[in-house]
Amino acid sequence: MTMPRHVPVLLDRVVALVAPALDAAGSVLVDATLGLGGHTEAILTKCPNARVVGLDRDPLALELAAARLAGFADRTTLVHAVYDELPRVLADLGMPRVQGVLFDLGVSSMQLDEPARGFAYAQDAPLDMRMDSTRGITAAEVLNTYSVKELSRIFAKYGEERFARRIAESVVRARRREPFHSSARLVELIRAAIPAPARRTGGNPAKRTFQALRIEVNEELAVLERALPAAISALAVGGRIVVMSYQSLEDRLAKQALASKAVSTAPVDLPVLPAGHEPELRLLTRRAQVATPEEISANPRAQSVRVRAAERIREAA
Repeated sequence: MTMPRHVPVLLDRVVALVAPALDAAGSVLVDATLGLGGHTEAILTKCPNARVVGLDRDPLALELAAARLAGFADRTTLVHAVYDELPRVLADLGMPRVQGVLFDLGVSSMQLDEPARGFAYAQDAPLDMRMDSTRGITAAEVLNTYSVKELSRIFAKYGEERFARRIAESVVRARRREPFHSSARLVELIRAAIPAPARRTGGNPAKRTFQALRIEVNEELAVLERALPAAISALAVGGRIVVMSYQSLEDRLAKQALASKAVSTAPVDLPVLPAGHEPELRLLTRRAQVATPEEISANPRAQSVRVRAAERIREAA
C-alpha cells in the first residue's frame, strides 16, 4: 500500500515541547492521535530512550503508520482505540504513568485526501465521515434521520453556523424527496440556504456544516472532554502534555482542562498555601501558540492550528 504524502503540522515545535520529558530510559509518550505517525517518527528519532504508545480509531491509519514506523518496531505499541480509552489502554499495558501525551486533533490529512471517506466538501463523495469506518453512524444517517431541531443544534453548536436553522429545514425538506447519499448535493443545498451576502466571505459556505457533521458522527468533543483529564491524570511528575487544536471548540476545551490544573485549589484569601493545594501543572504556553507565516507556507494545514502544552509539577492530592 502506498504511503500518502504527509507533512506533520509544526513538527519541530511539537518535538521540542515533549522531548525534555523523554530523556530517561524507559520513558513513554502516548501519541493519542497517531494518524500516519509523522510526529511519532520524529519523536522516536530525537529521543532514543523513549518508546511510544500510538492510538488511533482508524484501522487504515494504524496500518500505514506501522509501515512508516517499522524501523522503530521495538519501541512502538500501536493500538486500535479512541483517545478517551487511554486509561484502559495504559492499564492493559501495565503503565500507570507516562512521561508525555500528544493530541493532534481533528481530521487527518489522509482522511481529507481520501474522497471515499466523505470529509472534504470540495469533491463529491459518499457522506460517511467516520474516522473508524468499522463502526458508528454515518453523516448520511444523521442527515436522513435527525429532526430539524437536532440538526439545527449540531450545526449551530459544532459548526458555529449562523444559518443553522435554515440549513436544517432545507435538509429535512430535501430528504423527503430523496435521502442524502453524497456530498455534492449537500454542498449545493447549503449554498442555496445561505443568503447571498453571507456566501461572499469566509470561504466555502459548506465548511461549517461539514465540520459539525464530522464532530457529531465521531463524538469528537464528548470524547475530548473525557480524554483530556484522563491524559493529565496519567502524567508522571515532569511529564508533558501537548494539545494541537484546529477549531475554537477543541481549543476551548484544551485551554480549560490545562488551566484548571495550573492554579491552586486553596481559597484565595489564605495567607499561606497549604501543602497539597499547589498547582498540578505548569503551563508551557501562556496562550495558544500559532503557526508562523513560514510554517503555514511550508504546510497550509498549519494555518488554523492552536498549540497548548503543560508539564506536571506535582502528583495529584
